[in-house]
Amino acid sequence: MPRPLFTDEHEQFRESFSRFVAAEIVPHHLDWDRAGIVPREIFARAGEHGFLAMEIPEEYGGAGVDDFRFNVVINEELHRAGVFSAGAGITLHNDVCVPYFMRYADEEQRRRWLPGIADGTLITAIAMTEPGTGSDLAGIATSAVRDGDELVLNGAKTFITNGLNSDLIITAVRTDRSQRHAGLSLVVVERDTPGFSRGRNLEKIGQHAQDTAELFFDDARVPVANLLGELGSGFRQLTGNLPRERLGIAVAGVAGARAALGWTLDYVRDRQVFGKPVGTYQNSRFVLAECHTAVEVAQAFLDQCTERLVRDELSPEDAAMAKWWCTEVQGQVVDKCLQLHGGYGYMVEYPIARAYVDARVSRIYGGTNEIMKEIVGRGLGL
Repeated sequence: MPRPLFTDEHEQFRESFSRFVAAEIVPHHLDWDRAGIVPREIFARAGEHGFLAMEIPEEYGGAGVDDFRFNVVINEELHRAGVFSAGAGITLHNDVCVPYFMRYADEEQRRRWLPGIADGTLITAIAMTEPGTGSDLAGIATSAVRDGDELVLNGAKTFITNGLNSDLIITAVRTDRSQRHAGLSLVVVERDTPGFSRGRNLEKIGQHAQDTAELFFDDARVPVANLLGELGSGFRQLTGNLPRERLGIAVAGVAGARAALGWTLDYVRDRQVFGKPVGTYQNSRFVLAECHTAVEVAQAFLDQCTERLVRDELSPEDAAMAKWWCTEVQGQVVDKCLQLHGGYGYMVEYPIARAYVDARVSRIYGGTNEIMKEIVGRGLGL
């Protein structure tokens, strides 16, 4: 089905990024999977080619193009090439972290951080989740107490994407214990902050090339000048940016499902069973017809949501619907496609096997799908 979402400029960008992926990521991604991390240099290479933080203004080293459709293209091409885990850190940097700096950084912070964010020498992360707090942002316990011109942080974060590679970590902290929502603030913790340390690179069932780490703050001293936005505005900032984050996860969901469908169509046309291609059996046709339909229907809604985000009209409820629906479609489609690969679908050398384990977390991070349904339900006045 045609997608009027994109212009010729977006398609030219797609071709350029696809070449970058083929040259810089595809030859190495299995090695990075085994290492559990991508080299920092891949961010710098992406920055050199203009694939990072596109909305950062030219005066700070960016392209000055505030159009989420370019982010969509990056996400889709990483999935199409079967290397999403190797590029997940880039999508987090672009889709999730950059908006916080663009919306809330003051002029001094912009001049200090934005050029490095744009050229890939400063890798970003966001630290919300704690060992005892996931989707409930108001439960964040990591504290920040002012001491002169510094904030003293104590606590821990976990499941942090780009946790090892990151130089700038947007950290949600509690600055007022007497307040639940109004007691949260965002502080940017820099790589060499005294009292800040990183734990192990967590072992996951999927997305192996994407480093995920624990972070620890033991009287970590952060300059008050690193406060992002106003004191006590953290909850509002987080909830204000979550629709874009959740839409990005939805984009990944549909892109992952579409990629799985494409690999499977190629496979069932070539694979012979009882003297016939697997794809010629009625069950195969029915299953793939279901998958194709699910992807196309999800894509249509997702593209509408993307258009609304570009116009700054996307509601939290629509983002929540997109996130939970598209990731559920991803899980169902990838599972069915793996089944059609038979035993080969269980072999890691096949992209469908990696896609199967990579996809599982999409129904968890960015807010579990159960929380997404809660948001939608509340939007109905229930």
